[in-house]
Amino acid sequence: MASGLASALASELTRRADEDRELMRQAEASPLPALRRRIAQCHRDNAEALATIVRRHGWPTADVVGPHASTAALMILLHAPGPGFRRSCRDLIARATADGRCPAIHLAYVADHCAVEQGQPQSYGTRIDPRTLRPYPLDDPDHVDERRRDVGLGPLQEHVRALRALCVHD
Repeated sequence: MASGLASALASELTRRADEDRELMRQAEASPLPALRRRIAQCHRDNAEALATIVRRHGWPTADVVGPHASTAALMILLHAPGPGFRRSCRDLIARATADGRCPAIHLAYVADHCAVEQGQPQSYGTRIDPRTLRPYPLDDPDHVDERRRDVGLGPLQEHVRALRALCVHD
């Protein structure tokens, strides 16, 4: 891919992810129905734009668009409505991870997201139930921290403790 195109894709992905984050910040301060509708529309628009990029150029890997934009693409994917697109991208991310073109942590997040959506246990504990602040069911929980370490995540209990501390202070 030409560097100008890669740069344009990186800018577009980053801009869209930044807009999503800003809307989510606004919703934390004032969860109005109109803002929730704007967030849902943002997620739909971002998913459509990402689907177009993936269709034309493949998954935006870190080696092509840079680590920041590749992470932005992952965030857009995780917020996309409907599981079908996410599952197809999970397979692209798995191949890119195996080839060293995408960080393994990206695969951990999308794999867990897909597993939870399908009612299956997650492997890395990246999905936390917002009602209970506990991880959704885990596959082989005795070895979750090993899998997390392998992809660059810290111990699950530390993550859960930090999350709970944030929620208590909000």
